Amino acid sequence: MDNTLPPADELVLVDRELAQLDTRRSQLLARRAWLIQVLYPPVAAAAPLRPRPPVADSTPRSAQNVLLTLGGTLLTIAAVAFTLVSWGSMGLGARATVLAVVTGAALAAPVALLRRGLVSTAEAVAALGLVLMVLDAYALHRVALPETDGLGYTAVASAVLAAAWTAYGSALSRLRIPLPVAVAAAQLPLPLGVLAAGGGSTAFAWAALLTATADAAVVLWTRPVAVRITAGAAATALGGWALLTGGWLSLVSPWSGAPLLLAGAAVTLYGAWRVPAFAVAASAVAGLAALTAVGGLLRSALPADWAVPGYVLCALALASVWRLGGGAAAGDGVPGPGGNGSAAAGGAASRGAGSDTAVLPPRGIRLGLAGAGAGVAALGLVWALPPVAAGLLGPVARTTDVWSGEHAARALTSFPATAVLVLAVALAALATLPRLWARCGALVLAWALLTALPVSFELPYAATLALQLFTTAAALWIAVRPGPLTRGLRAVTAPAGHPGAPGTDTPDPHAAPREAGATTPEAPAAASAPTAAGPAAPPVPGPGTPWAAWAPSRPRAQAPAVEPGTALGWTAYVGGLASAVSAVALALDVRGATFAALGVVLALLAGVAVLGTDARRVVSACGAVLAATGLVFAVAATAGFEDHWTALALLLVPAATAGLGSRAPRPVALAVEITGGAVGVLALGIAASRPAFLALALALSGVIAAATAVRPERRRFASWTAAVLFLLATWVRLAVWDVTTPEAYALPVTVPALAVGFLRRRRDPEASSWTAYGPGLAVTLLPSLLAAWTDPEWARPLALGVAALVVTLLGARFRLQALLVLGGAVLALDGLHELAPYVVQAVGALPRWLPPALAGLLLLAVGATYEQRLRDARRLRERLARMR
Repeated sequence: MDNTLPPADELVLVDRELAQLDTRRSQLLARRAWLIQVLYPPVAAAAPLRPRPPVADSTPRSAQNVLLTLGGTLLTIAAVAFTLVSWGSMGLGARATVLAVVTGAALAAPVALLRRGLVSTAEAVAALGLVLMVLDAYALHRVALPETDGLGYTAVASAVLAAAWTAYGSALSRLRIPLPVAVAAAQLPLPLGVLAAGGGSTAFAWAALLTATADAAVVLWTRPVAVRITAGAAATALGGWALLTGGWLSLVSPWSGAPLLLAGAAVTLYGAWRVPAFAVAASAVAGLAALTAVGGLLRSALPADWAVPGYVLCALALASVWRLGGGAAAGDGVPGPGGNGSAAAGGAASRGAGSDTAVLPPRGIRLGLAGAGAGVAALGLVWALPPVAAGLLGPVARTTDVWSGEHAARALTSFPATAVLVLAVALAALATLPRLWARCGALVLAWALLTALPVSFELPYAATLALQLFTTAAALWIAVRPGPLTRGLRAVTAPAGHPGAPGTDTPDPHAAPREAGATTPEAPAAASAPTAAGPAAPPVPGPGTPWAAWAPSRPRAQAPAVEPGTALGWTAYVGGLASAVSAVALALDVRGATFAALGVVLALLAGVAVLGTDARRVVSACGAVLAATGLVFAVAATAGFEDHWTALALLLVPAATAGLGSRAPRPVALAVEITGGAVGVLALGIAASRPAFLALALALSGVIAAATAVRPERRRFASWTAAVLFLLATWVRLAVWDVTTPEAYALPVTVPALAVGFLRRRRDPEASSWTAYGPGLAVTLLPSLLAAWTDPEWARPLALGVAALVVTLLGARFRLQALLVLGGAVLALDGLHELAPYVVQAVGALPRWLPPALAGLLLLAVGATYEQRLRDARRLRERLARMR
């Protein structure tokens, strides 16, 4: 049986085997390189230590360029010196001969040098020839045409030189200097010719614009890079000067500046269309020029107050260019590394044969035009903001007394009323965009419009207050129920999570679908498998595989999404709070308005605290407490309360917050109670001028804190707060009664403290006596001891001694260290105080030598029994240590 394959099939089999062998060889070579790197790292580390040959300070080519540059410079200096100094000493024939010979030689020498391959030398000699041509033109004017106007002659000479240098550079294409120099010389003829003809700034600007247009044509239709760079720089400079001149003319003479600006915009826009790399910037400049032109014409035809609205309307119309094709036309490509692939792809797609859609500008051009329009519209909004600031901050900067019935003079009464029109037009434009940022911007503009209306239209006081309260109510309602404004919107993800950004896993929309588990030739499965030769080597990329595909995988974090309702709610909430503060400040002019404004604000903030979410509930609850505080102040002022009665009335606020805190959720309850506590501190500060009422206020505050301590989550803090407040109330009352006995201040602390310590010891027998009884005993015993040492009577020392004796005996009986130490120490010091006069009297009656003798005997006795006394001290310390 013959198993021989046909030649064609065998050839396919052989090619397949050879391809597999090549792949395996590549894998083995890569692993061999990796193994060598692992096994012999010192070889790679020692390589930099080998001696290197000395490096030359300069390369031969750089040295040659320096020499040629110096030589050309010296020859140029010599030619200038000859023309300016030695020219007049020669006759006419000699002059002509020198001009012809030197210039011709300098221009002809590069031809021979290029044939020999001496390009750099030819460049230097050619540069010298170009300089000589300029000197020849100067010399010709000085000798043959001295009466000719300098500007006109320079314009003609620069044109002739530009044409000659262009022809010369085109003939000798290997030279890089002549053509860029020709482009630079071509910038002078038109502007200088206009100046020579007596043209003004407008004519000069037109000449600069025409020259810039020619430069743009050179950039678009020439190949040498140096020529394009020179022409581009010249076009930017001259075109910028023309546009700036047009902008100045649009302010002083709009009908003269508009054609110039529109022509410049057309040229710039055409360049943006042809050069996608600069499409965004160039189209933005074109858009600004067009807006300046049209806006200037409108300004000249409209009243002065309508100038800014005219600019804004034109800007919004230009910004709407972005909406062509739904903001992202089908022809828009994917941006490449240059950042403007989209523009090129979009233009190509829109110009494609057989396209059924209209020709749309590329994405880069639309983006630049829209950016220019948006920037001008933003400037118009900035112009319209002063009425908003005056409407919001004017009531806060009060210049009249509270409830005086007089109103402060309005600010910005002379500001154009068309500012509200600018706000309204921008609001309408943003409201049409189905984007979250646009919806938030529209909400801000709506709030700003309502805030600016009273200032722009000089509304009366009642209407202004009503409009501010309406603005507050509308904003807070949207903060609670933003649903109607979120229609058509979706959650916005931060930049880290947008398609194509680092950290996102977005499939390539142009990639072909692939079945799960399928492998590709670029990623063989055996590339990363471990072998018997050692640990697994790094995967070996196959032919054509990008190295990024073999990088170790990293966790990709997705940025959290911003919910439209949350963004819109917070935007409206901030505006609502600002309007609420402004409305309350404005309402202080009139008593009835104050009650109305505070009541409305209290109801609105309470509603947000009940119906709202997240931190808005907490802030609104605190604001409601402050509004209630304002109402209490208003009621007290209306009733004619004195300060101390007002302070007692303010305690109603912390009492109410303590009651509400027991039913509100935890974050809201805590914030409300803290705000109520701050109001209570304010009440105590107001009552401080009348100590008797301060004691009453402290006692009532203690009652409120004690009632709050019933709640388990507030028990510890509220109970201590109540105890402190009751103690302060007692002390203030004692001070009012002129009580100076320290025990009257100390016993109200001692008794509760000992009771608490006793209960603590019952629950925890291991608790230290210092923790349970030490503070309570010290509060009474120590102040009484200090008072006893300065008391000439016998009653206090006797009572203190008896009390200290009882405490000491109780400490010895129940083995309580704190009672034994404190009671014994106070008893000893109190006894010493009582015996001190007698000791002093006895010492005074004894001979003077007896006290030193007794002291010496005592020291001898102690020294003789030192060991025994030390053991006794240790035993006493151990016994005390065993006590609680």
